[in-house]
Amino acid sequence: MNEARHQVVVVGAGFGGLEFTRALAGAPVRITMIDKRNHHLFQPLLYQVATTALATSEVAWPIRHLLRKRKDVTTLLANIVGVDRAGKRVLLDDGSAVAYDTLVLATGARHAYFGHDEWEPFAPGLKTLEDATTVRRRILLAFEQAERETDPAKRQALLTIAIVGGGPTGVELAGTIAELAHDTLRGEFRNIDTRETRVVLIEAGDRILANFAPKLSEYARKALERLGVTLELGHAVTRCDAEGVVFGDTHLPARTILWAAGVAGSPAAEWLGAKADRAGRVLVEPDLSVPGSPEIFVIGDAALVLRPDGRPVPGVAPSAKQEGRHVAATIKARLDGDATTRLFHYKHAGDLATIGKRAAAIDFGWIKLTGWPAWWLWGIAHIYFLIGFRNRLAVSLSWLWIYVTGQRSARLITQGDDDKT
Repeated sequence: MNEARHQVVVVGAGFGGLEFTRALAGAPVRITMIDKRNHHLFQPLLYQVATTALATSEVAWPIRHLLRKRKDVTTLLANIVGVDRAGKRVLLDDGSAVAYDTLVLATGARHAYFGHDEWEPFAPGLKTLEDATTVRRRILLAFEQAERETDPAKRQALLTIAIVGGGPTGVELAGTIAELAHDTLRGEFRNIDTRETRVVLIEAGDRILANFAPKLSEYARKALERLGVTLELGHAVTRCDAEGVVFGDTHLPARTILWAAGVAGSPAAEWLGAKADRAGRVLVEPDLSVPGSPEIFVIGDAALVLRPDGRPVPGVAPSAKQEGRHVAATIKARLDGDATTRLFHYKHAGDLATIGKRAAAIDFGWIKLTGWPAWWLWGIAHIYFLIGFRNRLAVSLSWLWIYVTGQRSARLITQGDDDKT
């Protein structure tokens, strides 16, 4: 009898995919969750893994464990290579296929280098646990190599960290890396003074945190400068290589470059043969379905969803979760015989960014906060959305320890292909 139920396939166990699955509980459907990784990632705190504040296990959870009580859900670890829209099948890389009656693509985003994919080996982004451990390894190895380097110019290049992109991720990376170098690592090396580390934040626009109110952007700029971060505004990056980064007329020798400047949609548009914007996001209908295929929905960073004023819905966790709930409600209504088109309405939850361990900027529209009150509110909000009491407790204790002592416990250099030692 179960086999005859409506078959729903969800691709991607991020915020949107999991929220959709949760909201569809109790519906007369069978759900297949497909992801190429076995874990759900709390991406807003990924930069803290990259900067040694948190361990990987504190921001990621096995998908099977999260869905263990949902007997209506089958979880598959697999890679998607295409979608057969006519045959209603999701195509996997081993040659098999999974049939669907309704398909939800919640496949997230990938890094965008604005036509310069050759920069990626030199300037890794931050989207996955693998990215975070790569970034952490490169940062810590730079200090280790600087300890052995006798050439002053080469040593300074090793002690220079360039971050491209002044959005929330870039600002959060810059602030916490500056604290790591100037506070946490101080006194641990004998041949270098980590306080001489240069953290340079490069932004093509005229201010950082461009989505925030101007006065919050100015606050963030001053807060970063107090931490010792150098800001380079109004300069687009024109080259990244093993020697450093070029922006405007400046060549900055830097052995560590981090990319926080842009994202692109997943290959969902390619799988569907659907229209996409320049970033590769699928141009969906107002109800989040794919034009010409009302049984296919795209949500989260993989979709371009426009608000009534023409601005796109931001690619943040709250919007993905809202879209997941909306699609679940639409499917439930259809199963009840209501085929009325349900338009998606986004409710903005606010913009948040932290700057080091004692400052943050929060823009709720009707209220704007800065300083330590904003930092505490930012922390409470993120702890609330973590999964499980154990993780909430572990992250809270880690943050409290860092706040009081300045020490970070996740400073392990794991081996990787880019190691130079």
